Amino acid sequence: MSNTIKTKPEILEKLKISKLNPMQKDAGAAISSSSNTILLSPTGTGKTLAFLLPLLDELDAEIPDVQAMILVPSRELAIQIEQVIREMGTGFKANAVYGGRAFAKDKLELKHPPAILIGTPGRVADHLRRETFPVEAVTSIILDEFDKSLEIGFKDEMSEIFQILPGIKKRVLTSATQNVEIPRFVGIKDPAVINYLGEETSLLKVKTVNSPSKDKLESLLNVLAHIGNKPGIIFCNFRDSIECVSEFLSENRLPHGCFHGGMEQKDRERALIKFRNGTHRIIIATDLAARGIDIPELSFIIHYQLPLKEAEFIHRNGRTARMDAKGTAYVLKWVKEELPEFIQESSIQKMESNAIKKETEWKTLFISGGRKDKISKGDIAGLFFKQGSLNKDELGTIELKQDCSFVSVAASKAKTVVQSLDNSRLKKKKVRISLV
Repeated sequence: MSNTIKTKPEILEKLKISKLNPMQKDAGAAISSSSNTILLSPTGTGKTLAFLLPLLDELDAEIPDVQAMILVPSRELAIQIEQVIREMGTGFKANAVYGGRAFAKDKLELKHPPAILIGTPGRVADHLRRETFPVEAVTSIILDEFDKSLEIGFKDEMSEIFQILPGIKKRVLTSATQNVEIPRFVGIKDPAVINYLGEETSLLKVKTVNSPSKDKLESLLNVLAHIGNKPGIIFCNFRDSIECVSEFLSENRLPHGCFHGGMEQKDRERALIKFRNGTHRIIIATDLAARGIDIPELSFIIHYQLPLKEAEFIHRNGRTARMDAKGTAYVLKWVKEELPEFIQESSIQKMESNAIKKETEWKTLFISGGRKDKISKGDIAGLFFKQGSLNKDELGTIELKQDCSFVSVAASKAKTVVQSLDNSRLKKKKVRISLV
């Protein structure tokens, strides 16, 4: 743990945020002054920062053990929150633990316990059973997207975690959904409730597209042509549907990624990396991507299959028109299909077709070195500019992971760069560089 603890103004400056939004200010005041807080706010409004800033006031730099725990429903959300804390440069150590990676890797990181532990309920409960780290100093617990954790079956693990932790003094629950029942095991009494769900942006447009065919694939292509070359998500209800849509887009030579629970964690993470850095403008996903993942502002989302519940509709739509930006949600329905009552019909009479770029402007490269090798973004940029002979506009996003890194480069230069840089030295490590 660093000896230098950053102040809130320093943290905001580091995150390039000039000021907090009203929800974040209200949430901060409530969490600071209350033992129990429920924060209800739409997806994409900045809930993570809203609970992290007041959480820092609860931490003591002199205590060498875990002091705060953040439980989340998905690996992606755990990784995202860990990344946000790193970017904040708080001076406090944070680690994320989740299923799908080696338990031994967790144990190695937790040898020096973090002040903040983020994790999925299943993996956190497993650590508590095995007594991987002392729990006496844990006084704050945050259940982020707690309704989703309950929905996907983590109730028993969450209950067990509360039983094992003896000293919880501060509880924060967050959700983007209204009227969710709070389980008794959480022990929440007289909570301060910050509710911004009624504040959802009116900048979101919902448009219905009628498809003459039941499979809706040609209509999907028409919608994508109408939208043009903008980033967005196509939502499906099932894995099989994703595979069907993916095959169709591949036949039409449209670059895209896929994201669903049946994929290996590594493949899901790479799909998001390629989407973030522009290698793919389109990602086809289940509702797993409707919340709790780190992706940029989207111009549109498409409901290729109609959501089964209103909450899913809200969360999917929450991926666009975020933080005062504009966005459109397209509802794709077969002409003989009835819309659920929570979706208002507003058909598009005519869709102008724009040319869709078949080729992507960026390619993603893998580098076999990361943070643990003391490699920085500056080191990677220097290598690609000097030895890779790239211009500034030919180097895109650089993402550092613990043991590897990913870089987007101009598609026209990708193969040449790999040939010239593979087996180069970064810091003291010889790294492999390859196309993803």
